[in-house]
Amino acid sequence: MRWSNWVVRALPAVTVMLAASASLADVTADSKLPAYVQTQGVSGTIKSVGSDTMNNLMTLWGEGFKKRYPNVKIEVEGKGSSTAPPALIEGTADFGPMSRDLKKKEVADFEAKFGYKPTELPTSIDMLAVFVHKDNPIKSLTLEQVDAIFSANRKAGGAKDITKWSDLGLTGEWATRPISLYGRNAASGTYGYFKENVLKTGDFKNSVKEQPGSSAVIQGISKDKYAIGYSGIGYRTAGVRAVPLAKDKGTPVPPEAKFAMTGEYPLARFLNVVVNYKPGSQLDPLRREFVRYLYSLEGQEDVVKEGFLPIGNRIAEKALNSVGLKQP
Repeated sequence: MRWSNWVVRALPAVTVMLAASASLADVTADSKLPAYVQTQGVSGTIKSVGSDTMNNLMTLWGEGFKKRYPNVKIEVEGKGSSTAPPALIEGTADFGPMSRDLKKKEVADFEAKFGYKPTELPTSIDMLAVFVHKDNPIKSLTLEQVDAIFSANRKAGGAKDITKWSDLGLTGEWATRPISLYGRNAASGTYGYFKENVLKTGDFKNSVKEQPGSSAVIQGISKDKYAIGYSGIGYRTAGVRAVPLAKDKGTPVPPEAKFAMTGEYPLARFLNVVVNYKPGSQLDPLRREFVRYLYSLEGQEDVVKEGFLPIGNRIAEKALNSVGLKQP
């Protein structure tokens, strides 16, 4: 079963500690996770190729791992999730971080080369958010409206194209202003996730200003008062505001930790790390220990530091088992 399907049932059971307000600042890693225990015989170079959304997180994990193994070299390249599968197939990467699930063709290409499927490890939880400039007064949006803003097809069912802020009920100086669109490029997993889950596989408008990275999207919106765009919640800055989103005509839900955990927020997703693991085999010491670090208490504390949501002990244990490992 794919992690994206399993998460529908698993997210409410994820064990994280949340304060009453359940903001991202109040999230801590699951205390049931084991502390990382350093071992011997670990050396070499770890090469990560894939998601831009996870670029900073992979770097932070790498720094934490290197503190324990100073002779290990860490190389992180974040040019988009679509670059991960080819790098794993070609053997130019040890890990392939992806902010979306593998596509059927990516799995088929990998299996054609190795005779078995790649393994997707869910490492953390992200909320994809729709951002506007901090001074924008819009209170909330439905996913249907978001689709009509970004999509040329309106497969979500919108009756008409949305091009001006007045189409969303804004008045005054906003009434005649066109909506300026910011998004990611096609190599991005965030692009693919948004296209599938918001645009219903529809086409983006040609007017979307495609950015090479998540931080560039946020920076563009913060400098463009009449802009709207999408990015992972971990890239939020003081210059932008995340808009509460509603499914159909339901109650708008803000991108807060408690709503991601209950499944109420409509755009919560796993951030995966893909590995080449032959079933029944053993990972080499370098990859084995890096995976163990990801699912340790320290590794999930790094997740929190980077502004994402940690996974609980239950998911960590299942992920380790999928590559032949057990918690200490």
